Amino acid sequence: MSWEQAWATTPGDLSGRGLEAPDFDPRDLRNALGKFATGVCLVTTQGVDGKREGLTANSFSSVSLEPPIVLWSLRRGAGSLGTFIAAEHFCINVLHAEQIDISRHFCRPQVDKFEEVAESFERGIGGLPTLKGALATFECERVSHQVVGDHVVFFGLVRRYTYLDASPLAFHAGNYACLQSA
Repeated sequence: MSWEQAWATTPGDLSGRGLEAPDFDPRDLRNALGKFATGVCLVTTQGVDGKREGLTANSFSSVSLEPPIVLWSLRRGAGSLGTFIAAEHFCINVLHAEQIDISRHFCRPQVDKFEEVAESFERGIGGLPTLKGALATFECERVSHQVVGDHVVFFGLVRRYTYLDASPLAFHAGNYACLQSA
């Protein structure tokens, strides 16, 4: 089976409808999940109307090297969801340890998150906002999205990437962290 055929195969309904959820305290489950340290990213896009959107996320993962596919997820109630669904491209900007401030900036709800930090971005594929000096950037063509429970998972084909040698910004147990080599 080719990757194109495998990609076209849908996994069924993952929306959570019809599933009997265990009786977990959501806050306690979130605390348990927070024990897994993750990287921190800015996910950016440009809407069909030209408006730039961006948010801080830690739900990024590599899926495949051949073809190069990555994923990230966004809460279904997020105000920027419609823009990301309609956009053809998105960029994953992996942050380094000195980029906590820009991460916090993109966590806050604002009408235009780019207004105060416009000089920190350059234009990528299709006008996509890419963060200058990010630890890594992955400019992606959105190839699919799937509703999974209370989130939408976006899959992107990496069209261009860059990276630097620096220490990553991490997130663990609800706090930012900087990693040191063991």
